[in-house]
Amino acid sequence: MHLSIIKGFIDAKKSSFEEDYYKDFSSSAPLEWKYSQLGEYEVSYLDNPSDHEAIEKVRFWYPTELENSDENYPVIVVVNASGAPAFKYEPWFKRLASWGFIVVGNEDPQAGTGETTSLMLDYLLNLPQDHQLNGRLDTENIGIVGFSQGGAGALAAVTMYDNGTAYKTVFTGSAAYPFLAGNMGWKYDVSKVKIPYFMVAGTGQTDDKGVADITKEYAGVAPLASLIENYEAISDDVLKVRARATGAEHEDMLARSDGYMTAWMLWQLRSDEEAATVFIGEDAEILHNNNWQDVEKNK
Repeated sequence: MHLSIIKGFIDAKKSSFEEDYYKDFSSSAPLEWKYSQLGEYEVSYLDNPSDHEAIEKVRFWYPTELENSDENYPVIVVVNASGAPAFKYEPWFKRLASWGFIVVGNEDPQAGTGETTSLMLDYLLNLPQDHQLNGRLDTENIGIVGFSQGGAGALAAVTMYDNGTAYKTVFTGSAAYPFLAGNMGWKYDVSKVKIPYFMVAGTGQTDDKGVADITKEYAGVAPLASLIENYEAISDDVLKVRARATGAEHEDMLARSDGYMTAWMLWQLRSDEEAATVFIGEDAEILHNNNWQDVEKNK
């Protein structure tokens, strides 16, 4: 498949969410269902214009109580999928923020290099003194999330830029696998990931075409073989989990991974012990959930 066609395919999978999209999700696994829904925090929103043309504006969703509290809140930086600036999926940001996070996005529709994400992180780490959120970001607890091209962008932001050391954890959904990412100019080096990493993809053909050699021809956006390869490239000293959403196509993954992506961030950034039980030990919920398969983890 020609790379321009691949890019066109990824771009065509633009996210556009209903306000209560999460209500359509079902799971017999209690924690997956719980964390896929709204959290307990009321959410407010603000944005700031950016001088960078692609970023356009930095957008913040945050717990409303922050406005009358001295508490700092953990931060989740989001890297957009192809052709999917933040305005395309605002309800997704709002739902995630309702779990007690400051969730930050922008309007870049082609974020695979990680450059605009790195620039946005610099902005977050150096907010103006008069900014409403200045001093309210818990900069010791910053996570990064990316889907599709944005998954490659998240990995690039972590591994290819000096300020990538500010991230405490990373989650990717159907991240463009190295062969595809390299050919599209979205270079990353997964072996340099030194922070806890949860990687997921779908089992459908749009993510995994089932080709014999994923380094010789287009194999889908995130084939199983690439998840295994990426997982094994990361040091065993690093907490890592990989899994695939059963029956999910590439375009399904933003919503299908909501529950466990949220649980991961609650565990990593808020030290939530209940959320941790999704992943830890032989009785981890993810191991016994029919919504997920091909699970491997090292804790």
